[in-house]
Amino acid sequence: MAMTALKQRMIGQFHHPHGLGGRVAGWVMAHRASNRQRNVWVVSLLDVRPEDRVLEVGFGPGIALGELAARATHGRVYGVDHSAVMVERASRRTRAVADRIELINAPVDRLPSFGEPLDAVLAVNSSGFWPDPPQRLRELRNLLRPGGRIALASQPRCPGANRDTTTRAAGELRDLLMQAGFTGLRVETLDLDPPVACVLGVNPG
Repeated sequence: MAMTALKQRMIGQFHHPHGLGGRVAGWVMAHRASNRQRNVWVVSLLDVRPEDRVLEVGFGPGIALGELAARATHGRVYGVDHSAVMVERASRRTRAVADRIELINAPVDRLPSFGEPLDAVLAVNSSGFWPDPPQRLRELRNLLRPGGRIALASQPRCPGANRDTTTRAAGELRDLLMQAGFTGLRVETLDLDPPVACVLGVNPG
């Protein structure tokens, strides 16, 4: 029973890292090879341009943020995460490009104003934790310019996850984006174990 409770607490740290356990979870997320592959791949699909203004929701240790900043060389990268521990870790990780990145400690249901419309939004393995995902996606769509892009990615981490689990996750993400009014939806898959699904869409305006 004690081991089960400990395991549940550690799983919870990947949802909302805090304290010493959150630092351990952040280290794992930052150093797991599949996490880096997944984030780099999703950023490559988003077709980020030099002048783009991009938002990542739930950036964790900041792997994708650095990739985004390397592409948006004359733009701006925003990151929102509800974990102060992850904001601290991501700040350290992205020191070299800090002039192009703004990190915000806030939950997804209380997003700040970003001034001008955004060109792209991404969320990697975080949308499943959002309260009322369809509403959150409608809010994100309102932050995007007409023609702005979104990428939602999922690599299932539940016990026994396999290709079928990923296929179901992709279908769920696609349905959520459709409900929120995104169009031009397409699904891409990265062949890891288990596979990663990324669903991309466009704000029709």
